[in-house]
Amino acid sequence: MILIAGPCVIESREAIQKIAEGLKPIAERDDIDFYFKASFDKANRTSLDSFRGPGLVEGLKMLTEIKEQFGYKILTDVHESSQVEAVAEVADVMQIPAFLCRQTDLLVAAAKTKAVVNIKKGQFINPLDMKYSLLKVLQTRGEDRAEYEISKANDVWLTERGTTFGYGNLVVDMRALPIMRETAPVIFDATHSVQMPGAAGGKSSGDRTKIPYLASAAAAAGVDGFFFETHYNPEEALSDGPNMVPLDELPKLVERLVQIRAVNEAYPIN
Repeated sequence: MILIAGPCVIESREAIQKIAEGLKPIAERDDIDFYFKASFDKANRTSLDSFRGPGLVEGLKMLTEIKEQFGYKILTDVHESSQVEAVAEVADVMQIPAFLCRQTDLLVAAAKTKAVVNIKKGQFINPLDMKYSLLKVLQTRGEDRAEYEISKANDVWLTERGTTFGYGNLVVDMRALPIMRETAPVIFDATHSVQMPGAAGGKSSGDRTKIPYLASAAAAAGVDGFFFETHYNPEEALSDGPNMVPLDELPKLVERLVQIRAVNEAYPIN
């Protein structure tokens, strides 16, 4: 099971070190393919006054330290094609943010690296149409066919993170998971799926109490992995605190998902 976990943004060297240390019991499991996630820059914050992170140079230094100290594989976001070359020197997975999932130059630049490319589904995108973002990466990497089996796209992932519905809320349609999984491995971002965009007066809110329910449903639907933002004190996190999983609660949730996946293997849907 792929598991991506870490803070929303790099708040400080001390903060990501503490979170990385707290994730060791999960990262060291034999049944988990673990990736440490943190953003060096949150370029799409609601307000100009919101904390964005340390920036590209300092952020990549801190992620390199995490990689060397803990042996973790690293996932981080890229927002501009000019960032890709530097990020590729550190990151094992290069993540395309949901708002940028159709940005051709960014997708092509990421595809030219050796990193796995994780494309987050835009909150505004029909899941069927995510294959076109996928194709931009695969065709850049030399694939010419119009349709792909899941095994042909294992170096490109698609991530579900909810769909815009009304004002200040997101809804997850579980049908999107098998639809996208016909073309690539699918990750379920349980924490951003409970986000309430812009609902906290110039910043996003969320409801972390619903994370276990959505994650469990996604596990039952047969996704390939999960994305969780986590923090030792979500109430004081500088970004996305309301929809983060408390660090000490994550191991129990991960064990639940592993057990649901075991049931799936014993009783497959198809």
